[in-house]
Amino acid sequence: MKYFSITSALSVVVAIFFITPVSYASSDEVGTLPPPRKLTTKQAEVAAANYQKYCALCHGEDRQGHANDHAPSLRSKSLLESGVPHAILRPMQYGRVGTAMGGYLDEVGGPMTLDETWDLTYWLFEQAGYDRLALTTNPVHGDIPRGELLYQQECSTCHGKEGEGVTAPALGNQSALAHNTDEFIRHAIQNGRQDTPMQAFKDKLSSQDINSITAFLRSKALGWQDNTTILRALPTPDEYVINKQGTDPNFNLKDDMYVLSKDLHQALTNKKKMVLLDTRVTSVWQTAHIEGSVPFPYYADLDETVKGIPKDVQIVAYCSCPRAAADYTINKLRAKGYTRTAVLWEGIFGWMQQGYPVMRGDIAGVQD
Repeated sequence: MKYFSITSALSVVVAIFFITPVSYASSDEVGTLPPPRKLTTKQAEVAAANYQKYCALCHGEDRQGHANDHAPSLRSKSLLESGVPHAILRPMQYGRVGTAMGGYLDEVGGPMTLDETWDLTYWLFEQAGYDRLALTTNPVHGDIPRGELLYQQECSTCHGKEGEGVTAPALGNQSALAHNTDEFIRHAIQNGRQDTPMQAFKDKLSSQDINSITAFLRSKALGWQDNTTILRALPTPDEYVINKQGTDPNFNLKDDMYVLSKDLHQALTNKKKMVLLDTRVTSVWQTAHIEGSVPFPYYADLDETVKGIPKDVQIVAYCSCPRAAADYTINKLRAKGYTRTAVLWEGIFGWMQQGYPVMRGDIAGVQD
């Protein structure tokens, strides 16, 4: 195991598949694809339950988006007509590197089987009720320097100067660029995301300007190398309490709930006794976690996950939202009588941004 900071590249398993289009019309004049397979009643019921269990916390109970961590709408017409299945399926399965979106496929440590991720994707499409567009997989060509200028003028306030995401998704995210075709990106810029702050630019920018922004965003994927995280064995109950011989940290909690990163780091440095809970999907615990933390997904059966965690030891939970999943988990624990509980105020991204270390799994192909 190794330490790394926010300046190190987070890595995750990424698979790249693209839709085989029926026709190659331009994005301004496209045909449609036949509907994907229809779910059975039972499959739809399971998919609906999985959505509420795993997705609603951030994407909203009615798929409206932006419930937490600026998670996008999953009912927007322009998304669902252009992004089924792969533009929705792949980030659900493998996550978005460096964002709060973890991978939910069991192969990378998530809670869903391959079939369940496919069924949830199709369920989202069925709920939206739109036809699928036959967008091409051809590259979109444009003036990259002009695209960068336009991006900074029109997009950076919400998406970040370097595409890191501010109040909207991270457009410079390399796993997103790997999964999404140029035409998918162009369609989103041109048509916006309905019922969200993302406006349609087709009446504001020329077609060539939209092409240029698309080409600029695509250029940000150049030189990216995919590294595969080697999964680490999960902690066992005898490992849940860290620094067993240490003293209590006696945190001064903000609003009787939150501990600051500097105080948690000082307590860990001083070998204080506690339990750390990582409430994100387990796949992102595999990618990066605070040393000694226990995978404790917010959606898991609490009666099962709580086994082995004592009530007389300080518990600190964290997530990346920066607090939604951790708040949710700690409130459930408090309802069960766990009073020695707290949430990391800044979340793990804030923790890393302040320079505090995290652990990661070994990365295939990377030399020390």
